[in-house]
Amino acid sequence: MTHPLQTLLDQTFSAIGQATGTFAPQLTPHEVGTIATVSTGIATVAGLPGVGFEELLAFPGEVFGIAFNLDADAIGVVLLGDYWQLHAGALVERTGRVMDVAVGDGLLGRVIDPLGRPLDGQGPVRSDERLPIERPAAAIMDRAPVTVPLQTGLKVIDALIPIGRGQRELILGDRQTGKTTIAIDSILNQRGQDVLCVYCAIGQRASSIAKAVATLREQGALDYTVVVVTEGNDAPGLAYIAPYAATSIAEHFMERGRDVLIVYDDLTHHARAYRELSLLLRRPPGREAFPGDIFYIHSRLLERATHLSPERGGGSLTALPIIETEAENISAYIPTNLISITDGQVYLSPSLFALGVLPAVDVGKSVSRVGGKAQRAVYRAVAGDLKLRFAQFEELETFARFGARVDEPTRAIIAHGQRIRACLKQSELAPVAVPAQLAVLLALTAGLFDTVDLERMTAAEQAVQAAAATIPDALRERLAGAGALRDGDRQALIDLAGRALTGFQPSAVPSAPGGAARVPDTAAPGQPTEASPP
Repeated sequence: MTHPLQTLLDQTFSAIGQATGTFAPQLTPHEVGTIATVSTGIATVAGLPGVGFEELLAFPGEVFGIAFNLDADAIGVVLLGDYWQLHAGALVERTGRVMDVAVGDGLLGRVIDPLGRPLDGQGPVRSDERLPIERPAAAIMDRAPVTVPLQTGLKVIDALIPIGRGQRELILGDRQTGKTTIAIDSILNQRGQDVLCVYCAIGQRASSIAKAVATLREQGALDYTVVVVTEGNDAPGLAYIAPYAATSIAEHFMERGRDVLIVYDDLTHHARAYRELSLLLRRPPGREAFPGDIFYIHSRLLERATHLSPERGGGSLTALPIIETEAENISAYIPTNLISITDGQVYLSPSLFALGVLPAVDVGKSVSRVGGKAQRAVYRAVAGDLKLRFAQFEELETFARFGARVDEPTRAIIAHGQRIRACLKQSELAPVAVPAQLAVLLALTAGLFDTVDLERMTAAEQAVQAAAATIPDALRERLAGAGALRDGDRQALIDLAGRALTGFQPSAVPSAPGGAARVPDTAAPGQPTEASPP
């Protein structure tokens, strides 16, 4: 009698024999190259004859690179990480895919690098989908006109340089003039506006990034914001891919019908990183040593910002790229490139910044080529000729500083312009709601501030803003809508502002002999305040 264990063993060995007899090994070709040279941020790889342009390559130590130069005998690779442990002769493998990034709602509230790795210490990023960082922009027929405003909460921008959802508005100015502050304030103002935000910091100091993230967290804006970070000491390859990765994250939300605001802070570092990589890869230099395709890398990035048609979901992607100028030279190479790509610019003047006019927006050099179509009708009615009056004031103020004697109408224009400038000032991290903005602007156009001392303008404006909080809900809803301002609504706001300004007494301005009024506080130091008689 055969033992049961013996029977079981025989059956097992028989099954193993049948399995090994029918097994046919599957051979998969696997391309492996070797590192020829390693330099600052780049590597030269030999082998890998089937590699494609911009394909992702895997290096030892979990370092990745992008195939950038496909020469006959070598491949120029842009490294995306620390390369100190790489050496000549190390193996390089193909991944068979291009560079991509994790996207989805799991990124909201997170701080990540361009590779999707978390930098906030809150564990891995949860995402079920990935998108390539380089994607074609939406076709022209898939786009719709820009018709909805993007409120920044800054009076000078919302009234005089309006921005629409789907627009590309450049922010440029010298260092330390408040460019990042405008972008952060715009993000803060999207709270409750159903707009998601992506803040892309490119090559910034770690302290500046930490301050921006802390501000967003303290103000409750990080809940609807994704922060993509590359620091100044990161590899130049990471700085190069950062805005593309951030745009793919934003496009994911846009393609699902959401409105998204993306900030690139700033593209000056992006251009310099690309120039560094191009020179190391021995690409021919052009003007200011930038490669010939420097315009293309920014145009293909900003072209992805748009407003999709209703058939595509109706989402929008509004871009606020930031560029740094040197010595107020807006005609430099990179600034002029970005000015020609974008739909307008907000220029920040260091002279205004030094005078304490904050935000230091130079209205004369700033323009919005699209946002006027998207601006609310109530704004157009209130701030219709405000920009013209302000421009006239700036011209007359410069003229008056030479000691010219001006007549009473000219003096009135200058006094009114001074109060416009005072009302357009705004504190940092203090966006103003639409009803409060309209109340202040209506009070300006009605001349209610003209009798207020300049020293008390800040308090007077704050009083009008506080009074705007008592606007009835029905009127508040009409102001937030797309309809025009009714005569009754206009008068109600003017009466509200007038009551708020009751306690501010008018100022008495002395007149010069002969009836010609002297202009207060307009003469430059050391300049005469009155012209000598002929």
